[in-house]
Amino acid sequence: MESNQSLWIQAFKAGLLAGAIALYFTLVGMVQAFSKRAVIANLSLGHITLLLAMGVVLYIFALRDPSPAAPRLLHAAFAGGVGGLLLALYPFFGQWVDFHYMFVRTSPELYALLRFGQPPVTGLVLMVVASAVLGALLAALTLLDAFWRNAIIEASLVTITVGMLSDLFKGMTIGDIFTPFMNAEGLNYIGAVLVFGLTIAYVVFKRRRAEKLAASAARGHTQQEGASPNLRRWAIAAGLIVLLLALPAILGSYLSHVLNMVGLYVIMGLGLNIVVGYAGLLDLGYVAFFALGAYTMGLLTSTGPLGIAHMTFWEALPFSILVALTAGILLGIPVLRMRGDYLAIVTLGFGEIIRILALSNWLKPLIGGAQGILMIIKPKIFSFTLHTPVHFYYLILAGIFLGFFVAYRLRESRLGRAWMAMREDEDVAEAMGIDLVAIKLTAFAFGASFSGLSGAIFASYVGSIFPHSFNLLISINVLSLIIVGGIGSLPGVVVGALALVGLPELLREFAEYRMLMYGLALIAMMLLKPEGFWPEPIRRRELKATDNGD
Repeated sequence: MESNQSLWIQAFKAGLLAGAIALYFTLVGMVQAFSKRAVIANLSLGHITLLLAMGVVLYIFALRDPSPAAPRLLHAAFAGGVGGLLLALYPFFGQWVDFHYMFVRTSPELYALLRFGQPPVTGLVLMVVASAVLGALLAALTLLDAFWRNAIIEASLVTITVGMLSDLFKGMTIGDIFTPFMNAEGLNYIGAVLVFGLTIAYVVFKRRRAEKLAASAARGHTQQEGASPNLRRWAIAAGLIVLLLALPAILGSYLSHVLNMVGLYVIMGLGLNIVVGYAGLLDLGYVAFFALGAYTMGLLTSTGPLGIAHMTFWEALPFSILVALTAGILLGIPVLRMRGDYLAIVTLGFGEIIRILALSNWLKPLIGGAQGILMIIKPKIFSFTLHTPVHFYYLILAGIFLGFFVAYRLRESRLGRAWMAMREDEDVAEAMGIDLVAIKLTAFAFGASFSGLSGAIFASYVGSIFPHSFNLLISINVLSLIIVGGIGSLPGVVVGALALVGLPELLREFAEYRMLMYGLALIAMMLLKPEGFWPEPIRRRELKATDNGD
């Protein structure tokens, strides 16, 4: 009896927590702002935000509930009802209390959203009932087999993401193909069911393929079937290259611009991945090398009054990389004996020094101060000038391929193994004969050169550069994307850039909540998938061994 009472108390607390989180997202204005974007039929992103805010807490509670099926459903429904009541009281009391003085996001439109467009009492009842039903559905989900439970969650998230970005599909050159599955905004019900079903089918296919490969390996057929995976791998690589080359023709100018920004961060991420992922050196001033590459390109190619050499893009590019590489070595020399937090603080200071110098009146005659450098020329290939996002897409793609090749070869080289040994334990690595001074400096040098390359392309792409384009947030973004993608993983850099750079670029109307979403994403990654979306195989094995207590 006491344990049953304890579960009801836990359900009450879980409901309060779920309602408080949903209420927080409401009070800071996220729900109302997000409600402007439709996802599925009449279901807006604001509604989805409330569902996810409450749903995560209710799902975790139901998953940990040891009760049989029926009591678990009741507990979760009760928790959902409590959370819905807490959230519904805000618009209910709003008819008598003016909350706008305390919470500036309060508005009649927000009240109508939380009341489902109904009168106060009816809206309160609907919110409580809807939240209770949500809790019961999530509890029912926990009763399923783990595979099907995860498949449904994955399919739901994919459907929400596709619905959220559905208006972008209409802007593609092949947008007419998607018209039958979309409303004026968002997916229609047919499109939602189709996306959900295709995702489930893909997850099932992956499972059956994995089981087939495992059974084949158990029967000792691995050697005989070795050629088939290689052929499949080459076919996938060829198809991916063809798709990448054809993307601008499919996506159009705006989405090509978004991909260009993602690509610039991928190049920087590949460099920082060497420093942080391979060598284990936490660098928070990485934007400094990006700025040095950009300013070098600007000074050497600008046709304005600050231009000093009037070089072409291709002539200035090696100098931009060389200046950033030299700065990386100069930064590495004074921090050779520093580790961990101390290293992070020093590199952070270096990044801020570069930004402040760029803003200073002392260097204004040379680099323009707050006015920056204008009239930076575009790259030319023979007589053809790259001046549109589609043209620059191929230049940035070439930079990414070059970065992947160099980073991959470094990882598999003797130097790469030395970096990884130092990452695991500097003292043991030094005892084994590894020259820590040399490999630290090479790590900083290679990482800085990647950032200088990205900065040089960025300067030519935008045509003008200003000190405010090189703030600390750039370094935080690059570090965040390699954490989300998977530290040390090359494909993870691309995945992280798409998630943390591409998605915010596509959702610019919600830019004021970007840092909040970054924080939530990082917390979720650390709790649910600490190895990242696409982890390095070695790191995945290490984390699994740690989880198993080995």
